[in-house]
Amino acid sequence: MHFEILVEDRSGKKALDILVPMIIGNGHTFKIIAYKGIGHIPRNLAGDKDAGERLLLDRLPRLLAGYGKTFAMYPKGYSAAVILVCDLDDKCLQTFRRKLLDILSACRRKPETRFCLAIEEGEAWFLGDIPAVKAAYPAAKDVILNKYKNDSICGTWEWLADAVYKDGSTALSARGWQAVGAEKSRWAEKIGPHMNVAKNASPSFVHFREKLRELAETVA
Repeated sequence: MHFEILVEDRSGKKALDILVPMIIGNGHTFKIIAYKGIGHIPRNLAGDKDAGERLLLDRLPRLLAGYGKTFAMYPKGYSAAVILVCDLDDKCLQTFRRKLLDILSACRRKPETRFCLAIEEGEAWFLGDIPAVKAAYPAAKDVILNKYKNDSICGTWEWLADAVYKDGSTALSARGWQAVGAEKSRWAEKIGPHMNVAKNASPSFVHFREKLRELAETVA
């Protein structure tokens, strides 16, 4: 199985570059493509109003249509799937998932596709493995980590920053979004290698893991 994995930013790519091989093992291939933000689902589902912006949801209708055409030309016996990974943020899960499914339904040729949403943000997957956070940041504040409820809507990246970043999320936010993005990438690089993908407590991570494994097993 070949996986085309679409993510909304570079920190997400850094994390999945580490985690995906842990999940699918050998015998499969994958490519992770990072965009410059999540963007918005186009109202008319045409998408790609400005291809230069590289916003994931804005381009998704044309991306899925393109993958559908490409996958249809693959030789018999070659399996491929698209995996969309993005943050739910403050969206309604059911409404957002329905809109994503509408985009897929509108494709003339539908690529094998799975939608995997980090609830609320990608940092929830790190916080789903507290031992990995502690291995990467031994001085992380236990009082903060131990209060976290998995996949809660709580300002997830700020929660992790308060646990591991000097002076917490307020100090990091004051440095601007570029600094926040750089720190998120650093978390991915430092925490990711310590994670145990079989024991993660984040339900949204478990969903992602199981979707990859189910697809991998269909061609095993």
